Amino acid sequence: MAEKLPGTVPSQMDEEEGYDDETDACPSRKNRILLFQKKTKNDQHPESSSQYRIVTPTFRYRMDYKKLGKCVIINNKNFAKDTGMRIRNGTDKDAGDLQKCFRGIGFDVSIYNDLTCDNMEKILGEAALENHDDAACFACILLSHGEEGLIYGTDGCMAIKNLTGLFRGDKCQSLIGKPKLFFIQACRGSEFDAGIQTDSGSSNDNLEMDANPRYKIPVEADFLYAYSTVPGYFSWRNPGKGSWFVQSLCSVLNDHGKELEVLQILTMVNYKVARNYESQSDDPRFSQKKQVPCVVSMLTKELYF
Repeated sequence: MAEKLPGTVPSQMDEEEGYDDETDACPSRKNRILLFQKKTKNDQHPESSSQYRIVTPTFRYRMDYKKLGKCVIINNKNFAKDTGMRIRNGTDKDAGDLQKCFRGIGFDVSIYNDLTCDNMEKILGEAALENHDDAACFACILLSHGEEGLIYGTDGCMAIKNLTGLFRGDKCQSLIGKPKLFFIQACRGSEFDAGIQTDSGSSNDNLEMDANPRYKIPVEADFLYAYSTVPGYFSWRNPGKGSWFVQSLCSVLNDHGKELEVLQILTMVNYKVARNYESQSDDPRFSQKKQVPCVVSMLTKELYF
């Protein structure tokens, strides 16, 4: 969604810096088992072991590859006048902090600034065609304006699925069975969240290699999408301190990136954004607004960096 809002005044935590907020339209599981067991008419387990089977899946993605993987950051700050999109001040801080954070985890990070739609698709298309056999996973971070299902290049918008779809299992075979992570800082609509007051504060271990042709997995499997906000809502960014979502993500990854599972990490990010941030403005329509990120996971195992 285009950022066609008046400037907002600092939230409580930003008053000292004097910047305004803007919008961007685990324990071991080694011993765990699953029982798939038929029941009798009395809902009792049958005595015969031949009537049920025990499945002992590997719950963690393999990470013992030569490298963790590639992380592509697309940082769109300036937009063509005819798009109606405002400059995204603060995004360079986000990009710099993300680069440092993801490198610290172990990713090979590349940043691309101010890309058109065609160039975004070209860069990610080239990344999808690379050989990822010696990598454990892949990550992509999109920093731009957006609408629901859309992301803006410097010359207009395009469907997010046109970019993420490049890494589907039928198009990027060297990442089959491996995590493909997308972090998207952008608006997903034009709604505001005013908040509410509270009273208190597969079973085969070799799928990564696609080694056994008898097994198939869905082409959409092993994706994770971490959006800065839920569908239909604005996403907030501070011109001096960066976006609420990205700064919270970097903070949690820096503190816990090597010890927590990725969904635990993103749940903590949700908490920080939801609890620690609130917009304020001279215009009451834009004051005291809240935000919560949204995680969509098709991961099939636990992911520890």
